[in-house]
Amino acid sequence: MVGGTYFVFLLFYIGLRPISGAFFIDMSTYNQYFIHYANGGEITTEKDVFFHLFTKFCSQIMSANAYFLLCAALYIIPLLVVCKKWFKNYWYYGFLFMVTAFSFWAYGTNGIRNGIAGSLFLLGMSRNNRISQIIWFLLALAFHKSMLLPLGAFILSNFYNNPKKVITFWGLCIPLSLVAGGFFESLFSSVGLGDDRLAYLTVGADASQFENTGFRWDFLAYSSTAVFAGWYYIVKRGYKDKKYFWLFNTYVISNAFWILVIRANFSNRFAYLSWFMIGLVIIYPLLKQFVIPKQYKKIGLILLFYFAFTFLMASIKTI
Repeated sequence: MVGGTYFVFLLFYIGLRPISGAFFIDMSTYNQYFIHYANGGEITTEKDVFFHLFTKFCSQIMSANAYFLLCAALYIIPLLVVCKKWFKNYWYYGFLFMVTAFSFWAYGTNGIRNGIAGSLFLLGMSRNNRISQIIWFLLALAFHKSMLLPLGAFILSNFYNNPKKVITFWGLCIPLSLVAGGFFESLFSSVGLGDDRLAYLTVGADASQFENTGFRWDFLAYSSTAVFAGWYYIVKRGYKDKKYFWLFNTYVISNAFWILVIRANFSNRFAYLSWFMIGLVIIYPLLKQFVIPKQYKKIGLILLFYFAFTFLMASIKTI
């Protein structure tokens, strides 16, 4: 009952927010798209065409407010479905970890299509049937092509499922980034992922756009919490679950890519390609079986510290 009430509140709180570019910067861009299509405008972009088709369709049958509510539903409902699929009666705890994540609010109100794509990707990961998985993955890619990175990591995890070595690879990426970060930024920019955000990699970080630039140790500390959690569950406690291995490896590989380009402008947008999984990586084993002593009490403490970081980062505006 409490979980359902909170879900409904969250859906309408995000979905019915004011249409504002002052508080939700990218929201004004989405609204401009909507107005353009509502007035009979044509789709002129070749990037993420499906999303623009979706927006154009919505503009013909609903108001802008209803459109943003629908976007919120596409963002939040898949998270609910994933948690109910994996955690059954304990779904509310998993859902809390998802919605108290550092990036949750920003990608529900600002980076909207990326947020939707991440939620659809998680929905695909939770499916048992391969065909169903593929359909959801393709839909996630259709909303935002940046999902190619976690998709590639997920595919790799299916063929090479060795969490210990993946953790070692992640750790090696930190000194590599410190020593040769510019090289990797240029390399990944030239290769491309079908996403125009990679153009940011070749531009030095602009201090006027951010409170902090350079190597983001604060973001790295946040990312490392999930890596440490996975290491503790798998290596120290001997936890074994094929799906969790896939989830953990996908997160670590995707996060390793971000570490290599950590100095780039809009570094948080690259980080989101792994951060949308972070809550599940931390909580998954604790809702599946007993892994640590006094587990339920410690879940509450972990959630408290997890949200405290989100509150701290939001308060000091470190993006």
